[in-house]
Amino acid sequence: MEMKTIARPYAKAAFDFAVEKKAVDKWLTMLGFAAEVASDSQVEDLINSNLNAEKMADLFLAVCGDQLDEQGQNLIRVMAINGRLSVLPAVVLEFAALKAEQDREVEANVVSAAKLTKQQMAKIQASLEKRLDRKVKLNCSVDKALMAGIIITAGDLVIDGSVRGRLSRLAETLQS
Repeated sequence: MEMKTIARPYAKAAFDFAVEKKAVDKWLTMLGFAAEVASDSQVEDLINSNLNAEKMADLFLAVCGDQLDEQGQNLIRVMAINGRLSVLPAVVLEFAALKAEQDREVEANVVSAAKLTKQQMAKIQASLEKRLDRKVKLNCSVDKALMAGIIITAGDLVIDGSVRGRLSRLAETLQS
């Protein structure tokens, strides 16, 4: 089974609880910390060992220290009992996606041939927010191979306004 499929119910349960307690940011921090612990090579070896679930949960929580509150510790215990500690990094990603959906926020990757000015970034952000009807957070990078223009990806949306993209489309048209 895919990690995302396994992680989703844990993330949803934690998210619903966090929303109810008005502690979404706190939970995101706790889960992020627990995911970092789960990603440590020594802890991964422990998770993949034949140690019984209760001992594994106790050791895992000992490593986490006071970074997790009582409810966070309960989630770790449930995940340990179900043999799911290894999916903690995927749980964090799902939780963050649920938070972004709640915040009506989307990340957009903007790749340009040259560094964008603050004014250009603001214009792109405003256009995307209007088009997507959401708050948009831009992740900007430069790729000189584009020659000129930009490529924007936000979820399923891809806008290729690069010279390289236009040349590729022109070549396809000429070949057909």
